[in-house]
Amino acid sequence: MTGPTSQSIDELVQTALGELEGIDNPESLDRWRVAYLGRRGSLTQVLRGIAQLDVEKRREAGALGNQAKRTLEERLEQRLQQVNQTQQEQAFIRDQLDVTLPGRPSPIGRLHPTTQILREICDAFGAMGFSVVEGPEVEWDHYNFEMLNIPKGHPARDMWNTLWVDYQDPSNSRSMLMRTHTSPMQARVMESSQPPIRVIVPGKCYRYEATDATHEWHFYQVEGLAVDDGITFADLKGTLYEFARRLFGEERRVRFRCDYFPFVEPGVDMSIDCFACKGEGKGCRICRDSGWIEIMGAGMVHPKVLAGVGYDPEKYTGFAFGLGPERIAMLKYGIDDIRLFYSNDLRFLRQF
Repeated sequence: MTGPTSQSIDELVQTALGELEGIDNPESLDRWRVAYLGRRGSLTQVLRGIAQLDVEKRREAGALGNQAKRTLEERLEQRLQQVNQTQQEQAFIRDQLDVTLPGRPSPIGRLHPTTQILREICDAFGAMGFSVVEGPEVEWDHYNFEMLNIPKGHPARDMWNTLWVDYQDPSNSRSMLMRTHTSPMQARVMESSQPPIRVIVPGKCYRYEATDATHEWHFYQVEGLAVDDGITFADLKGTLYEFARRLFGEERRVRFRCDYFPFVEPGVDMSIDCFACKGEGKGCRICRDSGWIEIMGAGMVHPKVLAGVGYDPEKYTGFAFGLGPERIAMLKYGIDDIRLFYSNDLRFLRQF
C-alpha cells in the first residue's frame, strides 16, 4: 500500500511554514489556513492517506501527521498575533496626535446684543433694590388690557396692534393674546403680593405691525414697578435719572415731558441728552437736531389700577416705566436698523 511518508509530511510542513513567514495580513493568513488545514487542505489530504498504510506504518505516520498539524496551527496562531500587533502599531503611528501642530480653534459663542443690554439694565435696577420677575408671553385680555385701565372699546387699545389667540375660556369667556407689552405683570405682581414692591419684568412682546428700520413685530421690553406708602413723582425721577447715569454715563442729563399712557397718571416720556452731538442738536442724525433722545415712558400708577388689585389708592402710590432694550442697544452702539437684531447675520452679531 502507498501512503504518506515521514519525508513527505516533513517537506509539506517546511513548505507551509516558508509560505507562512511571508504573509503580512489577516486575509492572506486565512487563505493559508484553508489551503493547508482546511477540509480540503494539503495536510488534511495527506492525513487521509494514512488509512492506506500498513498497520505498523500507520501508527508512525499518524503520530507524525498529528504533530505536523499541531505545529502548523501553533505557528499560524503566532503569526496571526504578530500580524495584528504590527497593524495596530502602524495604525497608532498613522493616527497619533501630532502635538507640534497648532490646534484647530473652536468657535466660541457670545451673548446676543439684546441679552447684553438686558443684563446691564437688570444689573442697574438690581443695584437699586429691584427684583427681576418674568411673566407669560401668551396672556389674557384681562391682564393685558382690562386690569391696566383699558376696558373693551377703549380707544387706547388702538395703540397696540394685537395678535389674538383663537381660544376662549369657557368659564368666563376671557380672550387670549400674544402680550403686547410686559405691563400685565404689574397687575399679576400686585395681585400676588403686598407693598413694598420693587420689580422689573424683562420679556418678549408681540405686535401685528409692519417691520421697518425702527419697528419689529416681536421685540423685548423691560417693565418696572415700584409701589409703597408715600412714593412720589420725585422718586420716579430720581430712580430713572440714576438708571440713565449707570447705563449711559455719569455726565448724562435727562428730560421729562408729559405723555399719555392709560395705566399711569400723570404720564411722562423720558429722554437723555444726545451723546453724539452732546445735546447741541446741530446736524445730528441720531437726535434729529433736537439734542434729546427718548428712551422710555413712565408715570405714576393710575389709582384705578391700584384699586383693581385690591390696594387702597388713598394709602399706596407707585410708579411704573417701560423701555425697549433693542432701542437702548441701538442708541448705545449706533445701530441704525432694529431688524439686524433678529436677522441671524454673524457679521453683525460678532461685533458685540
